[in-house]
Amino acid sequence: MGSSMAIDASDIRTSPGSDEFLKGIWQQNPIFVQVLGMCPVLAVSNTAKNALAMGLATAFVLLMSNMVVSSIRNYVPRQVRIVTFILVIATFVTVVDYLIQAIDLELHKSLGSFISLIVVNCLILGRAEAFASRNTVSRSALDGLGMGVGFCMALLCLGAVRELLGNGSLFGMAIFGDRFQPWVVMVLPAGGFFALAAWLLLFSWIAQVRARRVKIEEATS
Repeated sequence: MGSSMAIDASDIRTSPGSDEFLKGIWQQNPIFVQVLGMCPVLAVSNTAKNALAMGLATAFVLLMSNMVVSSIRNYVPRQVRIVTFILVIATFVTVVDYLIQAIDLELHKSLGSFISLIVVNCLILGRAEAFASRNTVSRSALDGLGMGVGFCMALLCLGAVRELLGNGSLFGMAIFGDRFQPWVVMVLPAGGFFALAAWLLLFSWIAQVRARRVKIEEATS
């Protein structure tokens, strides 16, 4: 049932603006399709809370940097384009770093240096260079928002699975009874690879189902 719902959602005809937003959630999902930004994906997705925080932080930086890069794209010389983009990204990463530190100090300690590493996340710099530097502010904002939401959702899926199986809890709240035997490996670095592999297999299977459906429709039309 889940796969059919995903297929139906992807077949809805949308406006060009909606396409820019929706492509990052499904067709070009940064984690499950493009496999980008794997460093924080595997490192901080051991709990749903950490995964959600990192996903939201990355989405904020992606959205804001896309908008700023698009705004200044006609004024930045080509020779310093990449350096300028990195400076813009680093500025918003610093803002996020201080915000998380002010809101939840323990969460900030849990995420550690991975907050600062958002600066070198290939997803953010890639969208700035490949999309925001060549499109309007509105399209760049939709692209950044869609990619950010897709990244956050994928990271949350990984974090939820790892915390459920590794601790028997979700956002720190116990879900299973006392008889549940946690899979300790899921909260270890190796668990990130196992969870990611399972989600990639699921997305690959859904993509194959969609491809077969398209072929059947073309053959019968």
